[in-house]
Amino acid sequence: MKKNDEFNVKIEDMAVGGEGIGKVAGIALFIKDALIGDTVRAKVMKMKKQYGFARMMEVIEPSPWRVEPKCQFHRQCGGCQIQALSYEKQLEFKQNKVLGNLQRIGGFDVDKLPVEPIVGMDDPYHYRNKAQFPIGTDKEGHIVTGFYAGRTHQIIPNRDCALGVSVNEQILDIVIGIMEEKGITAYDEETGKGLVRHVLIRYGFTTKEIMVCIIINGKKLPYADVFVEALTKIEGMTSITLNHNLKQTNVIMGDEITLLWGQEYITDYIGDIKYQISPLSFYQVNPVQTKKLYSLALEYADLKGDETVWDLYCGIGTISLFLAQKAKKVYGVEIIPQAIENAKNNAVINGIENAEFFVGKAEDILPDFYEKEAKAGRKAYADVIVVDPPRKGCDSILLDTILKMQPERVVYVSCDSATLARDLKILCEKDYEITRVRAVDQFCHTTHTEAVCLLSNRKPDARVKISVETEELKKVKEEK
Repeated sequence: MKKNDEFNVKIEDMAVGGEGIGKVAGIALFIKDALIGDTVRAKVMKMKKQYGFARMMEVIEPSPWRVEPKCQFHRQCGGCQIQALSYEKQLEFKQNKVLGNLQRIGGFDVDKLPVEPIVGMDDPYHYRNKAQFPIGTDKEGHIVTGFYAGRTHQIIPNRDCALGVSVNEQILDIVIGIMEEKGITAYDEETGKGLVRHVLIRYGFTTKEIMVCIIINGKKLPYADVFVEALTKIEGMTSITLNHNLKQTNVIMGDEITLLWGQEYITDYIGDIKYQISPLSFYQVNPVQTKKLYSLALEYADLKGDETVWDLYCGIGTISLFLAQKAKKVYGVEIIPQAIENAKNNAVINGIENAEFFVGKAEDILPDFYEKEAKAGRKAYADVIVVDPPRKGCDSILLDTILKMQPERVVYVSCDSATLARDLKILCEKDYEITRVRAVDQFCHTTHTEAVCLLSNRKPDARVKISVETEELKKVKEEK
């Protein structure tokens, strides 16, 4: 088998990235856009020793689980890798992805794990409360916006994403229309020239409040008053801001925000908790599933009202404030200062007084606190530790500190089941065991999924409960 060879292939499985997997002469081919159950004509593009990559040329016999996608750009766009797969089969794929990583990376016997059914959506479309649209220029010189093609920065023109809210298209029509009328340039990544880079839109599903943030390669937006006048005619418009990003980088947002109209944030709810969300805030993009996810985390934490809880990688306090409704005290840790300010403010607007927040890396704050308590002759204590790390998972120093602190329960919320499995292996080789695990389909029609896992200490009776001293925590915070 060599490059450019073509074969008819029966797709027997799907890889974690959504590629179809079929075998020719015993060699596995990874074929983008091919679905389990398909028979396809595929062209070999690249070969390794034991496997290869191929391009799907045509579907000879469609899978019984192949459906008609709502979006005509689903194959080009890098967002919805598996939209052509029936939603029921998507859920099965994601469940198997989590279990596969737990088995392959974590070394767990998944048949013996207490796995619960994946949590899906009733309507897996138009669920995103946030969208970031790149602005560019096509070959004819027209300003375009949409989404990047998979693994490229080529913009696929599309103002009406099937996963986003309907008002996105109206907002983009206004922004692009004014840019064209007034001769305002789009940013060019190759040259670093041009003004408008991205348009960020946030939408409050409960409050119906709308935020528009225009990311520019400059200090001022010409005709800003014209943009404001047009955008404020949209019902629900609450915040119009500029974000200044003058760096020639792929990073979307800069650090500086200028308010053009309204306020610098919108508000929304997860359950009964109200949150203020700024352009730079991390906030889960699927509010319907986020409520289910956080409710599971709260259920797994099994709080009775007298517990001390640490919430690591707390962001703007989304999980922390959920937990604070049932705990005695919650301590949140997050590296981004603005997120911590948002978290503190969110606690105030919800009347929550038993949550305290600290700026710093979780792998610095918790170990430092543990060491200071040890030097003072006390044992740093937590009944429950909740972690919700980025895709890279938890730092080894942090995992070591969790093992030293010996909480009764660890609730691990993960957006990457591979690093979840890696970290669970470390914790379960010591004093913990998995007592519940469940996937939540937070990102429908993509290959990504969230998972929440409960770890219980196998030796809870060997520990003595000692209250956490707030003053010591404040010292840690001040030193940071």
